[in-house]
Formats: sequence, C-alpha cells, structure tokens
Amino acid sequence: MKFRPPVLAGGVLALGGLLAVAPIVAQETRQAVQKVADTVAWRPTAIPDRIILTLTATPATSQAVGWRTDNTVAAGKAFAQIVPAASYPKFTEKATQITAETTPLVTNLGPAHYHNATFEGLKPGTLYAYRVGDGANWSEWNQFRTASEKPEPFSFIYFGDAQNDVKSLWSRAVRTAYSDAPKARFMIHAGDLINVGDNDADWGEWHYAGGWVNGVVPSVATPGNHEYGSLDRNRPKRQITPHWRAQFALPQNGPAGVEESCYYLDYQNVRVISLNTEELVPEQAAWLDRVLAENKSKWTVLTFHRPIFSTAKGRDNKAIRETWMPLFDKHKVDLVLQGHDHTYGRSRNIRAGVNVRDDESGTVYVVSVSGPKMYELEKSDWIRRGAEDTQLYQIVHLDGDTLRYEARTVTGELYDAFELQKQRSKVNRFVDRAPKTPERLRSSKNTEAN
Repeated sequence: MKFRPPVLAGGVLALGGLLAVAPIVAQETRQAVQKVADTVAWRPTAIPDRIILTLTATPATSQAVGWRTDNTVAAGKAFAQIVPAASYPKFTEKATQITAETTPLVTNLGPAHYHNATFEGLKPGTLYAYRVGDGANWSEWNQFRTASEKPEPFSFIYFGDAQNDVKSLWSRAVRTAYSDAPKARFMIHAGDLINVGDNDADWGEWHYAGGWVNGVVPSVATPGNHEYGSLDRNRPKRQITPHWRAQFALPQNGPAGVEESCYYLDYQNVRVISLNTEELVPEQAAWLDRVLAENKSKWTVLTFHRPIFSTAKGRDNKAIRETWMPLFDKHKVDLVLQGHDHTYGRSRNIRAGVNVRDDESGTVYVVSVSGPKMYELEKSDWIRRGAEDTQLYQIVHLDGDTLRYEARTVTGELYDAFELQKQRSKVNRFVDRAPKTPERLRSSKNTEAN
C-alpha cells in the first residue's frame, strides 16, 4: 500500500510534522483575480454602519452620534436608544429612544442616508450604553462616558493626516493608539482624514480603519484641504465636502459659514478649539479672540490643519500666522496641534515667532502625520524634535497643573515627550522629556526608510 500524506484544507500537506503547500491544479481555466468594486465594497444597507461619536459643546451632559444606512431607512424611521450602563444584562429594558435627524446624500457610489442624534440631559461622569437602528435592524450596544463637571485627570489622542492608504496602513495608527490609551476620552483629527473629500470609498476606508473604536471614543475633527477636494469639476473648490456635515454632528457655535468646522467645547478644565484653515480665515479671528477671552478653563488646546510654522519646504502659511498667532500670544494658548506637512516637528514655548526660555510664556506647536504619505522635513529653528518617514500618533494627558505629551510610532515606541507645568498667571514651564534616541531623518543612518 502506498503512503498518501494527509491533505489539510487549502491544499496544505502534513509531512512529518511539517507543513508544505501543495499546488492546486484547477480543472478549468483560472479567472484573473478581480478587485471588488467600490459600489459593492462600500454600499450601505438597512443595517447601521459608519457609527461615530462626536463631542458636543457640553460633553458633561450631552453626546452626539452619527451613522449611515441605505435610503430605505427614511426620515423619522431612524432611532437611537440610550440607558445608563450596568452589568445586569437586562438593563436595556429601561432604555430611552429618540428619533434621529436624517440627511440624504447622493455620493459618487450612489445614494445613502446619514442619521445624527444628540443625547441630552445626561449625568456628568456617567457610563452610558447606546445603540442605533430602525426598530428592526440595530447596531450592537456601545458604551461611552460623559465628561465630569470637575477638572479630573484624563487623556486624549491626536492624529495628524491619515489621508492615503487609510484602510491598509492608517488603520494600525488608530488601533495602536487605542491599545495604548483605551481610556482616552476623545480623538483629535487635524485634517486630511481622507484623500478626496467627495469620494465615498475614501470615507468607507476611514470608518473601516477606526471600526468600533469610533463608536466608543468620540472624535473631534477639523477639516483639511483634502476635505475640500471634489470629484465634480463643477463644484466650487472652496466648498467643504457634503460628507462632512452629513456624518459628523459637531458643535455649531462657530462663525457663520464654517459651523461644525470652526467650533469650541470645554472638557474638564480644557477648552478645545477647532479652526478652519481652508476658508474665512480673517472672519474667524474676531470669534477666536472672544472665545479665548471668555475662556475660564485652565488649559487651552487648539487644532487646525495648515500649520502656523511649516515643517516641509515651500509650504509656509504666512497669512494664517499673521492673522491668528498674535491672538495665541495674547491669550497664552498652551498647545496647538496641526497637520498638512506629512512630517513631524515640535517646538518649545514660542512667543512672537521665536522660542523663549522654558519658564516664559509661550505656546507649543506640533505638526504630525499618522498616515503613510511622507514629505521631506525642512529643519527650522523653531523645531526642537523632528522626524521624517514615520507614522505617529500622540497621547496627551492632563492632570491638574500638568500637561504631559507623548508622541509614539505606530509600532509603539516612544519618540517624543514633554511636560507643561502651569505656573502663576497662566505661564507654563516647559520640561523636555524626549528620549535620547536620534531623530528619524532621511539623512541619518538610524532611519528605517530612505
């Protein structure tokens, strides 16, 4: 009798404890492998998808959620249910239901309905569970915690541009960041979340990459120039993609014309402000001056896309710098988080455009990138730690008079760190905590990519 080695699934042979792949000969001519069409890969159904939490202006007592379905889920037929979370599995019997606002959106891949609901009258510092659906087709129950009314310690995550190869490569940034900071209270996205603002497949990849994390950690998003990119040549270039307001329910307390892209919110003694660098820049200045003047929070964090100080060659934003930076200096803004330049650069305390002493009043500026598209770093005097060809995410911890910042690579290594220690009259003492490892630069032998 001849020995016949056992064949496992997929044509794998078991040979003496070793596995070998056996060729499988097709009886018919093989067809070329076909990529699944975007219209199939990203089509909506009646089952909720692209579920995303976004912070309101009052995160201690309210929370917004958005999701997508096909157009069979009509206006008035989309709902969100919420209840204080409990370990007892029948806690859902006490859920409250609200009707969502529905926005029809015809994309390049076809029609869809986007739904937004805002839970109001919530208790501060409380864990809630929620789900969304049409009464028959429901999402899973997700959980989130409202902000505290008190200035308790917390952390948040900050991402520079995701933009390209979002599903395949940016996914590891958002997932590794979450594994490092699973208790983070929100995620800041500093623009260029995708490559073409009107391309529904790009948004499909972005939501796929974040997955269920988007449904449990709220997002604070600011638009970049690519959120203004269009597949329709007839659409004005300076018009934000219709996807933005359809899928994100962000605060509407900004200037007229840039609602939900220019806004502010207060989270446990931190005022977070999003500015829009793509339109109405001068008009935002007067609003910003007022919002900063009225700020009663101990810390102030700003985010926007095009940086005050560029890290890449030929990308200076002089007009934005001259319009907004005097207000940052006037009101002693603590930290500015930016994107756009696809490199990494971090300052120390800067006032009037120059680094000052570590115990003098100034603002720390950061430019970062989380996706795989990379530029060349132009090392300037303002940069105290830089990087090229490195995907990064940042975790910011706030605890009383201390702000602690960490920049990590997508493989988890600490790349940069500093502390701001609040002194009298809102003056911060800067403490550099960067590791002693060399900067990751193309000219260095220490970089992994050349």
